[in-house]
Amino acid sequence: MYKLEVNIMTKVYVVRHGQTAWNLEEVFRGRMDIPLDETGKKEVHLAGEALKDETIHAIYSSPLSRSMETAENIAKFQNISVTPLESIIDISYGEWEGVGLVEVQKKYPDLYDLWLKEPHNITFPGGESLEQVRVRTQNAIDGLLEKHENENIALVAHRVPNKVICCSLLGIDNSNFWRIQQDTASTNLFVYKNGQWIISYLNDTSYLKVLGKPALS
Repeated sequence: MYKLEVNIMTKVYVVRHGQTAWNLEEVFRGRMDIPLDETGKKEVHLAGEALKDETIHAIYSSPLSRSMETAENIAKFQNISVTPLESIIDISYGEWEGVGLVEVQKKYPDLYDLWLKEPHNITFPGGESLEQVRVRTQNAIDGLLEKHENENIALVAHRVPNKVICCSLLGIDNSNFWRIQQDTASTNLFVYKNGQWIISYLNDTSYLKVLGKPALS
């Protein structure tokens, strides 16, 4: 999958977008373009500020506005622009998009139960599977590794793609999806060195403690 390159080191920061109203209301978001709420705007400023002393050469974002605004708050401290990247857009929930959790549980009880117990075995009605998300995000990362050898890049996306990316770079399958925590405005750091991925940290939210959020929740 990844070629062995001695003395090549690329840092990849994987960031989740800030909070939206639909996060609080437990509505399935997917490709629906929901903006950050006021708390989310504070979160992404703090996330960008936390990375201000790091040198980031390129920032790629899901084209949805909640991710783009998050990415722009990182970019403003780096004096670089954000590149939209369709390959890391949120999962398509299909018929579930824009629907609240309680309604989904009532309308699709068996499928929702499978989503909780065997997330790797579900394809959302009219939408995607985790494997489809894994293939497109992994292909994107492969291409970015070639483009940004010995550089630091940031990917700004959503809970599902980020959890899948973490599983992929950790070398574990999608059945471990629920074991990966990705809070709003969290940051993960992966280092690609000598042909393998090294995990520096996962789901860092320590910079959000001023908002009353616990670190590494």
